[in-house]
Parts: sequence; C-alpha cells; structure tokens
Amino acid sequence: MDNVEADRTTAGGRMPGIRPFDARALLVPEDRAAARAFTQRLRAEGRLPPVNTAATVVVMVAFCILLGGFGVVALVLLVVFASVLREGAVVVGILFAIPAVLLIGAVVSIPLLMRRAQRTQEDRRWRLAGFARDVGMEYVPALPDPALPGAIFHIGDARTAYDMLRAPLPRFVEVGNHSYTVSNGKTTTTSRWGYIAVRLDVPLPHIVLDAVGNGVRLGSWERGQHLSLEGDFDRYFRLYCPEGYERDALYLFTPDVMARFIDNAAVLEVEIVDEWMFLVAPQELSTTDPARWAWVFSVIAALLDKLEQWGRWRDDRLSVEAAVAGPAPSGVPAPTGAPVTSGGLAPTGAPAAVAWPQPPVGVAAPGRRLRRTSPWLILGIALGILFVGGLVVTLGPLIALSFVR
Repeated sequence: MDNVEADRTTAGGRMPGIRPFDARALLVPEDRAAARAFTQRLRAEGRLPPVNTAATVVVMVAFCILLGGFGVVALVLLVVFASVLREGAVVVGILFAIPAVLLIGAVVSIPLLMRRAQRTQEDRRWRLAGFARDVGMEYVPALPDPALPGAIFHIGDARTAYDMLRAPLPRFVEVGNHSYTVSNGKTTTTSRWGYIAVRLDVPLPHIVLDAVGNGVRLGSWERGQHLSLEGDFDRYFRLYCPEGYERDALYLFTPDVMARFIDNAAVLEVEIVDEWMFLVAPQELSTTDPARWAWVFSVIAALLDKLEQWGRWRDDRLSVEAAVAGPAPSGVPAPTGAPVTSGGLAPTGAPAAVAWPQPPVGVAAPGRRLRRTSPWLILGIALGILFVGGLVVTLGPLIALSFVR
C-alpha cells in the first residue's frame, strides 16, 4: 500500500482509550484461504452457528420439483397434441424445453451463487476481525437475541446482532448491526439496522431523539411527551421524554451537548434507556467501508467527552424528603462540601453542618419508559376520519340542495 493510501486510511480520528484509527485491514488483498480458516476457527470455538445446509437442500429440492412439474405437464401436452397438430407439437416441445433448461441452469448456478455468498461473508469477517485487532477492539461475529434494552432489540422474530466491534475503555462501546424478521400474513420482511451502543455511568430517564431527516422512527410516542428545545435543535431532532422529566432533559441536553448531536449525529436515531445510549441508523454501520468507520469513530469521539456530566444526574423522586442530619459519628468524615463538626458544635466562626442525603442512583418508575401511542387510538382516529368523510360525501349534496330550495 502506498503512503497516500496509508495516510487516507489512518486519518479517521481516535476514540479515547482506543488505538489510532487504522483501516488498512479492510483494504488488504483478498486471501480466501485465511478467510476460510478464520471462519472455521470461529465455528470450532462456538462463536458462529453451524451452517444450515438442510434449509438450502429443501429450497433446491422445492425449486427442482416445481420446474420438473412444468416439464411433466409440457410432456403430457406434447403426447396428447402430437397426433392432432404438428405445429402445436412443436410449440409444446418448446414449452417442455424451457423448464428443462431452467432446471439444468438452477442445478449448476445455485451452488455457485451460494459458494460466492459464503466467500463474501468469510472475507467480511476476516477483514473486520483484522480491523478490530488494529484499533484495539474485540470482534464478535454474531449474538442471537442480544440482551439490550433499546427499541430495535425488541421487535420481530429471529433477532440477531452481528459483526460487532467492542471496546471496554474509557467506557463500554459497541458498534454492530442488528436484524430481525416481521411476519405479515404470508409475507416475511427482514429489517437491518446499524447501531452504536454506549454504556453510561448511571441509569437515565427514557429519552428519544427522533432525527427529522432520516425517514425512520424508533417508535410512536404520545404527543404529551414531546419537549421543544431552544435554538435550532428542533430542526434536527424531536425530543421525547417522560412527563415530569422536562427539567431533567434540559439538565442533560445543555446547549453544548445539543450542538454535538447536531454536528455529529443528526442522521441517527438516539435512544437513552436505563444505563445505555443507542445511536441507530437504518443501514449497517459495521461494514468493510473505511469511510463509514471513520465517520463512526468521529461520532463516538465527539460524544464521549460530553457524557461525563450525565454521570452526576440523580432522580430526586427516589429520595426521601430532605432532612437535617445529626452530628456525624466520631471518625466518620462528613459529606463532601460540609464542614466537619465535633459533638454537634461547628468550628469557631463556621455555621453548623447540615448534611443533605443524596438521592440514590436510578430512575423512578414514571421515567423509566416512554408511553407509546396506543394502536387502538390510531385505529379509532382513522375510523373517525373515514366516518366523518362518509357523512360529508353522503349528506353534503342533500344539505346543499336544501339551501338551494
């Protein structure tokens, strides 16, 4: 790799506690043997599920049976009409040849396409593992049904996080992708998201920043929980917090914090829940694209140094009413910021020490989860609109006619 390419792949910024950004492992020449050996090692260690060959065989057999059925029908038609119409026999023969050709093509091409997809996945895992090693992170290939409280981790079936890169310092950070399936009658849809998970110092109220311009939403929240913030913040995000926690949201999202989110995460959905912050995108974030990883690192680095002040937040609703503390026992230091007393007497010239109990770490029940909009309410509104529209269409001409008379 020449010096220009090396400079370009190492200029993505640096997260505190992690080695300098180095994406050269994502751009090295393909090595099929090394990639295959790495995937085999992951399966041997139990870090990847075994290959589901049974499902592949079932699909191929079903496809072959379908085409074979067309061929049998065409052959029967050929036998029936051969003695009646020579031209018809030729047409039926062509119809018989088409599924036969498709069948042969499927038998040859499906294994080749499957092998190509398998090689692509092996190469991807090998490159991401090398990139993780070079930047001081851990690569986790897959994790079924991850135990995370974010909204995207509780939707649909077959929930799986994959291609995750983790770093424990200065706080736990995980970048990965997440997929799940949603069945709607006879159709099944697979959704894929990319996410950045950051472990916070303390649990915080459930707060969602719905990015205005990315076309997706993490959920449907009751309108009474929307909080408008100052400046240009509302042009980029709609902030939702539990009712009664507006002052707490203002404490967490100070102007400098809001500016960081606007400048670095305006295209991401943001969810703060329990002791986690999730930054979510409607496409994969853990890829073999160095430019995307450079952007991800810059987002994390820009936000991490603003999270320290969040660790000082406490929920007053968890504390008992403040009371004046008695004199501190002998040998026990007074709370931070309070003068030490002896026998209930303050030092000469100092006021008597008053100890205020600090609220415990945690969030009261009303602030732990946002209230979602009820689907029955949405259905009722929709039916109401249809009912009113029907009345207007039906009675409108009669009312207009009565005025004319």
